[in-house]
Amino acid sequence: MAKPQLNCSVIVQALPEQTQAERAIYAYSYQITIENTGDITAQVIARHWRITDANNLVQEVQGLALVGHQPLLAPGQKFQYSSWAQIGTPQGSMSGRLLCVTEAAEVFYTEVAEFMLADSSTLH
Repeated sequence: MAKPQLNCSVIVQALPEQTQAERAIYAYSYQITIENTGDITAQVIARHWRITDANNLVQEVQGLALVGHQPLLAPGQKFQYSSWAQIGTPQGSMSGRLLCVTEAAEVFYTEVAEFMLADSSTLH
């Protein structure tokens, strides 16, 4: 039986030009790479993000597509996209999941493990 599986990796960068510390606005870009490591073609349909700042203020972001795309990935293929988030503290985190479907119309979710939103140059 075919097994669908997508894996995600993330790279985060601070956006100093979008950050306004005096107004408690800290901006970060993130680049997500999604790789089909399963043995069946699968499509990403929607996403759900949970963005948390250091004060435990949570923002939920969900909707169809990834920056306007619903990538169809054959085994071994990758899709990469960039987006950004703002939080009210210098550090926070994001986690999420992707709603996916196989060619056989089987629905499954791909979890995106929690990752830090922080300016690595300010961390010890």
